[in-house]
Amino acid sequence: MASNSSIEWTESTWNPVTGCTKVSPGCAHCYAERMTRRLTAMGLPNYKDGFTLRMHPHVFELPLRWKKSQTIFVNSMSDLFHKDVQREFILNVFDVMNRAHWHTFQVLTKRAERLAALEAELPWSDNIWMGVSVESKDYKRRIDFLRKTKARVKFISFEPLLADVGKVDLRGIDWAIVGGESGPGARPMDPRWVTSLRDQCLAQKVPFFFKQWGGVQKKKNGRLLEGRTWSEMPLIRPALVAA
Repeated sequence: MASNSSIEWTESTWNPVTGCTKVSPGCAHCYAERMTRRLTAMGLPNYKDGFTLRMHPHVFELPLRWKKSQTIFVNSMSDLFHKDVQREFILNVFDVMNRAHWHTFQVLTKRAERLAALEAELPWSDNIWMGVSVESKDYKRRIDFLRKTKARVKFISFEPLLADVGKVDLRGIDWAIVGGESGPGARPMDPRWVTSLRDQCLAQKVPFFFKQWGGVQKKKNGRLLEGRTWSEMPLIRPALVAA
């Protein structure tokens, strides 16, 4: 059975890698690290080493057993392109995503440089969406690395949005997600940063998804932006049934 997700823009999660290390300010209050502490305390075997990066080849085949078409966030508890994830392991993950063609797989990374370094070897089937996280203007360069990939659907997650990112070139980008940080110590998000990105998406005809205002009381703060919800998605979809 798939692991159902509470993340607003996906349906399920698949974690062949768990654990990570911090690479930029967006990592400071990592939700995955916080969740791992609970999962470790619950005695789940994949989290027995806490947030230390670990690869789990025994879960490779899981998406192939899920016959109902789903949107699956890959490595919600890690980063597939972490420097310590072996090249061959990454290629095996891509092989599974290619074979499980009835699912949509969403891969998100902060390590866009490694993504670019491996690009020539990655087999991009149409059901693999590739995204990068951009928390401030200092990390907009990740978008340029993403743009050079052959992923059919390319997306940006501006979450946690920590500052005004300024003007963003969205050429070749199929989707933008924006969200504030949530949980203990959450850093505030200025509404002007959000509306600026929303307006740029509208102007450049890029689907816009506003995930949350965040904060310590995430549910109370909700996800209304100027009186409405924004839940736009890319238009491209893969085959809907298993072979």
